[in-house]
Amino acid sequence: MELQGRVAVVTGGTRGVGAGIARAFVRAGATVVVCARRPPEVPLAGTEFLPLELRDAAAVGEFFHTVAARYGHLDTLVNNAGGTPRRLLDEAGAARHARVIELNLTAPLTASLAARAHLRAARGSIVMIGSVSGGRASPGSAAYGAAKAGLESLARSMAVEWAPEVRVNTLAVGMVRTELSCLHYGDEDGIAAVGRTVPLGRLAEPADVGEAAVFLASDRAAYISGASLLVHGGGERPAFLDAATAGNGGQGVNR
Repeated sequence: MELQGRVAVVTGGTRGVGAGIARAFVRAGATVVVCARRPPEVPLAGTEFLPLELRDAAAVGEFFHTVAARYGHLDTLVNNAGGTPRRLLDEAGAARHARVIELNLTAPLTASLAARAHLRAARGSIVMIGSVSGGRASPGSAAYGAAKAGLESLARSMAVEWAPEVRVNTLAVGMVRTELSCLHYGDEDGIAAVGRTVPLGRLAEPADVGEAAVFLASDRAAYISGASLLVHGGGERPAFLDAATAGNGGQGVNR
């Protein structure tokens, strides 16, 4: 149990990817505190839940003070909380898009600043949960993609400024199967069809992201900082390959 004796905070850790991360840290032996605005519908075994509004800087500071006082130290912060509804740019004003950026970029910065002193004392680490949306066009979620691109840049700068006491890395996550997958991909047939577009043949499970986060928080990653690890099953098959294959009798093309 490589994280035995460590204390980790997972923001947005009550469901979906966050719950998968929390469970992975518990399996690795860590003491895990999860936070969100609302408690989990089903309690996560081995974790403690504390309510938190990440957009409230004063509340965030008090939260980390409470965690450090209760457990004596803080070793890892996983900035997972985030998300966005599907919304084209011209379907909302700038203020509404700014709220998406606030949740996905400003809130992780707020949490990291509040946790820094505790992480520095423990020579700990931060894991940012980014997205492949930060490295490609994201129609329907442009503000989210912009925020995730900014998060990855923030992590690289943070890794330099806070070294050597605090390591900071990013997981650039692809499509993940969660309890809300049906909202994005449809029924089971739709989810399976989307999974077949991934080179590894399926969507990620929350546990896949969790295991990668445990690695970055562990001593096995002691010399990794400022890095971005792709967790996307091989990425997206380039559309031109299928188009070219269809247009030349199945012979394919070389690029």
